[in-house]
Amino acid sequence: MKTLHDTLKAHVGDGKAPGAVALVARGDQVEVEVVGSVDVEGSAPMARDTIFRIASTTKPVIAAATMLLVEDGRIALDDAVSRWLPELSSPMVVRTPDAPVDDLVPADRPITLEDLLTFRAGYGFPADFSLPAVAPLFSELTQGPPQPQKVTSSDDWMAALARVPMLHQPGEAFLYNTCSDILGVLLARISGLPLQDFLTERLFDPLGMPDTAFSVPADKLDRFTSYYQPTDTGTTLLDTPTGQWSTPPAFPSGAGGLVSTVDDWHAFGRMLLDDGAKLLSPDSVRLMTTNHLTRSQREAGAIFLEGQGWGYGGSVDIDHTDPWTIPGRYGWVGGTGTTAHITPSTGTIALMMTQLAMTSPTTPPVMRDFWQYASA
Repeated sequence: MKTLHDTLKAHVGDGKAPGAVALVARGDQVEVEVVGSVDVEGSAPMARDTIFRIASTTKPVIAAATMLLVEDGRIALDDAVSRWLPELSSPMVVRTPDAPVDDLVPADRPITLEDLLTFRAGYGFPADFSLPAVAPLFSELTQGPPQPQKVTSSDDWMAALARVPMLHQPGEAFLYNTCSDILGVLLARISGLPLQDFLTERLFDPLGMPDTAFSVPADKLDRFTSYYQPTDTGTTLLDTPTGQWSTPPAFPSGAGGLVSTVDDWHAFGRMLLDDGAKLLSPDSVRLMTTNHLTRSQREAGAIFLEGQGWGYGGSVDIDHTDPWTIPGRYGWVGGTGTTAHITPSTGTIALMMTQLAMTSPTTPPVMRDFWQYASA
């Protein structure tokens, strides 16, 4: 059987990811492996405390923060979010998914908090990216790979969202990504705090996650990686440590804007495995880690879900379709080359962070090999 070092090393260097850090915790036993460098030049070795852009592994964090406000009694799962997001008070929906963006009908009911948590609010990516209503997600909302300095403010982003038609009626379909960005704005408006401050106060400080934020301060830039896109001949540089994450963004993306370390996300995952660890209630954790989609919704979202379900902010394994899919396993992957999962039935936390972008919704071989190692 391969060791964790061998598993990572097979996918590092020679035009692949410059480096990787992985953590596998089985109960109280924690295994950490570090390979490669923080950049293609090999200017510094990877380290356990290297900071990565974690992209969509931000989503479970935002879902947990949302449940804190639910437990505070500030909002309920069946509440219409238009009370705090008036931009969504009269949303319009394309008449059919393939209709032009100006062929619209009113939403048949308000968007609720649970619609956002389960990615069934009507906004987001479908399996077919060629549908007319998908284009505004890129042009108006800057959806896709994280670009933290490309949006001027949360209010501007919400004003743009109000002009974008919904692809489906609320509750009808699983649509990827956009709902987590909406949740980030909602958290800030309900709490009355900037999203970073709310997350720091309620999650990051209590859990001991000092390196998780929407930007990297100057005194930590020496621990931050460069970020690359794979090409046919090697890699292309997308961002440097002093690039887009070196200053706080005007629009902190709840869908994919955080940076973090394996130890920080391990602390978050441990909280979930410990039934909320008195930070969240066991009922909130159960709701987060339980599939909420119908079979037809799962099948329509298969390009993202690969046969699994969706809880709040992350996927939930339902069927044992691969060696690493264990019913109840919860977590998600990030387009910047990150993956984070917990498996309640085995008490396992499996985290891997690289600095090489994914090129499609299909998970790359390095993740599958890592998952197989972690499930053994």
